[in-house]
Amino acid sequence: MDISITSETGLLNGVIVHTPGREVSLVNPEIKDELLFDDIIYEEDARKEHLGMLDVFRTVMPDEGQIFEVTDLALECFRDEAARHFYIELLDKVQPDLNITPIIEDLKKLEPDELLEFVVSGTTASLPHFSLHPSPNLLFTRDLAATVPGGVILSRAARKARMRESILMETLVEYHPLFSKVKEDAIRIGEQDSIEGGDILIASSELVLIGMSERTTFSGLLKAARELLERQVKTVLVVDIPKQRSSMHLDTIFTFSSPNECISFPPAINDRFNNVAALELQDGQIVTTPKYSLKSALEEYLDHEMTFIKCGGEDKTNQFREQWTDGANVFALAPGVIVGYDRNTNTFEALRRQGYEVLNQYDFIESFKTTRFEPNSSIKLAISFEGNELCRGRGGARCMTMPLNRS
Repeated sequence: MDISITSETGLLNGVIVHTPGREVSLVNPEIKDELLFDDIIYEEDARKEHLGMLDVFRTVMPDEGQIFEVTDLALECFRDEAARHFYIELLDKVQPDLNITPIIEDLKKLEPDELLEFVVSGTTASLPHFSLHPSPNLLFTRDLAATVPGGVILSRAARKARMRESILMETLVEYHPLFSKVKEDAIRIGEQDSIEGGDILIASSELVLIGMSERTTFSGLLKAARELLERQVKTVLVVDIPKQRSSMHLDTIFTFSSPNECISFPPAINDRFNNVAALELQDGQIVTTPKYSLKSALEEYLDHEMTFIKCGGEDKTNQFREQWTDGANVFALAPGVIVGYDRNTNTFEALRRQGYEVLNQYDFIESFKTTRFEPNSSIKLAISFEGNELCRGRGGARCMTMPLNRS
């Protein structure tokens, strides 16, 4: 499979996800804030909801489409002794505060499944006297890396709680055959910087958006932007967003639903001005041009009108409530075919007014039990799925997906 994305809305052919497991049950109220969770999640229901979302994916994806569980890829990778040693040594180097140096040799002796258990859950029976916090944020695979035109940007987590995930993704890119064609040219961020996949949106093969958020540093953004501009991308739009928990990434307040439509959280997007800059490369130097708004900038560089559909609809209270439960964080499976949490009823009503047919996950899947779903330009579908447990982790459908390839 070619690892390349040139659109946020092209037909999904390959995606990496993580169905939540034991690691979310190891989060207790005393450590939830440290692990970047606002609440604790009930594992059984969260798994059921996540698997329901994947059933929708399979209904839309082509027969050759592939959904990869990140833990399956990691287990395949860890069967290579060199990959196991790479991960362990990098973890010791990047996170000395974990103090794993005394047990490095013990870690290297673990079987592949034991090491994976240690990475995800923080414990393994083979090391009964040593444990780390779990990695519940692995659910949000979007932040592990960003597939971009011609390759990948390896994320570098802004918070210690997610650093093990960044190292895991670096190991996958280095050793898993899925990434063999892109590993040499992968864009890597410096140790003192951070960038996370939720801040990177691919508007077209020539236009990439990067949010300057609480999780993506200015220098990390510039590093990624320069490397993109030295390849096939012509313009990077930098979007300055509020530095706060509720809008931790650009995609928590803005996502694409079709090539000419977006879901936006009005207080942070529609009502913000002079917070966008276009970066372009001229004679080897990055040239910065201020833009009045995200909407006007997108229309200028995409050369067509853009419709911004309001997360939560017209009512301000509903806008804030539904942004909090990821109403703006939809995921496109094909142009004009999106999925999002069913609890965001006002956002779905706004989509309905914009011409989308709104279906729940069960009715949608039932409709295509005997016939193949064929997306086309006349279809606009907003598919809701259950996510009352999943949304406790503060991430929606886009957060829980890392696309590898779109048509």
